[in-house]
Amino acid sequence: MDGLQLALGFVEAFCTERGVVGGDVLRLVLVVEELFTNTVMHGYGGGHDAPVHIEVGVAPARMSLCFEDQAPAFDPLKYLAERAPDLDAPADGRGVGGLGLPLVAQMAERFDYAHVAGVNRLCLVLRRDA
Repeated sequence: MDGLQLALGFVEAFCTERGVVGGDVLRLVLVVEELFTNTVMHGYGGGHDAPVHIEVGVAPARMSLCFEDQAPAFDPLKYLAERAPDLDAPADGRGVGGLGLPLVAQMAERFDYAHVAGVNRLCLVLRRDA
């Protein structure tokens, strides 16, 4: 988890350099924080020195994010289709956690996953506010 602040700083600096502000920055930061935390906590079981690779792009109407890690294969789309929590269930009837990926998926206009040559690659497109 030591690298989380570095990853978030990268995203924030990218946004600053390209004039991305407000809710757009917050959404990108939230998505990177969720993906990074899931990779470390669930993919690597709490810690690992393997790198993650983050690519961010910005256009007038959309932002893109590709996030790669070398954790064991995990298909978030399959997880969402088969085991995602029931978001319509009362809060006291749901278990703790498990809401991050559904939140990321709801924010994404496009959400793609591939596992190639030992690398998980998630690519998302998010609509911009500004």
